[in-house]
Amino acid sequence: MFESALLVVAAASGAIAAVTGFGIGSVLTPFLALHAGTKTAVAAVSVPHLIGTALRFWRLRANVDRGVLWHFGLMSAAGGLGGALLHSSLASPALTIVFGALLVFAGASHVTGFARRLRFHGSVAWVAGAASGFFGGLVGNQGGIRSAAMLGFGLRKEAFVGTATAIALLVDGARMPVYVAVEWRQVAAIWTLVLVATAGVLGGTLAGERLLSRVPERHFRQVVGMTILLLGLVTLAGPSTAGLIP
Repeated sequence: MFESALLVVAAASGAIAAVTGFGIGSVLTPFLALHAGTKTAVAAVSVPHLIGTALRFWRLRANVDRGVLWHFGLMSAAGGLGGALLHSSLASPALTIVFGALLVFAGASHVTGFARRLRFHGSVAWVAGAASGFFGGLVGNQGGIRSAAMLGFGLRKEAFVGTATAIALLVDGARMPVYVAVEWRQVAAIWTLVLVATAGVLGGTLAGERLLSRVPERHFRQVVGMTILLLGLVTLAGPSTAGLIP
């Protein structure tokens, strides 16, 4: 029964990520944590996250905005690693609440159109990347806050998802050696669940591509904003779910 539910949740997370550029870790990790514990779930979900992100990147590679990737993306990855190193010593329920409130504000701003005039250029892109990455790494959930910042570049939907995916892939490459070194025994013990989750994410990713093509360009920012808003509300409702992967 749990495996069947895991497959459905994994497919949903893959579909969400295919439309918004984030969501696999945010959706799948807390569900798997019900069975394996948060620490092991974070490491285990990194496997389907990496594979699903790689598939999404391959299919959207032509849409990646290289300027945003190198200016914003590299600083986001570096900031995320810096925040992750401080996660165990500085993370707290109060910080998670602040983080959730920021997500709610950012999501609501884009849903209502309040943030429509926000644009990042030059050094602002570097600062936005470092700040969003650091705070996301500090709390343990980088995808939502990174996408909220990326909306400031005004990218078309395919470029937005493709670039967000490329940045997530950079982060995945940096963190996987850590998980392999620290949690490989625990992850190996639930390898069947990892396979089920991976299959679900891959299926959801392919299905989500069709959903992305059906989202009107003029409504794309609102769709991403609503997803960020919901993530913020979930974060506020359950601060103990902090520790998710980007």
